[in-house]
Amino acid sequence: MNKDILICGVGGQGTVLASKIIAAAAAEEGNTVHSAETIGMAQRGGSVTSHVRIGDEAFSPLIPDGSADLILAFEPAEAVRNLHYLKDDGAAVVNICPVKPVTEALKPSGYEADIMLDYLKKKCRCIFVDSAEVCAPFGSSKFFNIILLGIASGSGKLGIAEETLLSQIEKRVPEKYAEINKKAFLAGFDIGSRADI
Repeated sequence: MNKDILICGVGGQGTVLASKIIAAAAAEEGNTVHSAETIGMAQRGGSVTSHVRIGDEAFSPLIPDGSADLILAFEPAEAVRNLHYLKDDGAAVVNICPVKPVTEALKPSGYEADIMLDYLKKKCRCIFVDSAEVCAPFGSSKFFNIILLGIASGSGKLGIAEETLLSQIEKRVPEKYAEINKKAFLAGFDIGSRADI
């Protein structure tokens, strides 16, 4: 399998854990994997971008422009910011709930998710996800990263077996949260399996 996956969001959303689960699961299935994170001001809600390159055709950890098969976007502005990485026939899974930067609270500039979502609809094939809605049954937005992985897996765009991803979730989240995270993944998988991208 050869696949380039870009994960983007803001600090605190669990993007790095999601990328590590994908990379470890792909490696567990016998693939060559390269990955890299650009964390920036992650602790202050700044941009976080992870590149995961799977397969023998990847010779560096960074995805070239126009080469990503899949973007997992935890925030709509980050999806727009990173769209140049997506190939023409690529797909994106995008959270529709914006995380407004601190500067927006201090001096409103008209930051609205609807404008960005309309732009994304015109530019690529997308699954739009309301993080507040899908996380509600689990009582916390902290499960969104795992739900998003489930959606990507269920859609068939991730290319990694469901069982392998569940195995890595079990290994990488604290033991007391493993079962609820696996349920969150399966809830996402169900959403992804019904999506049309």
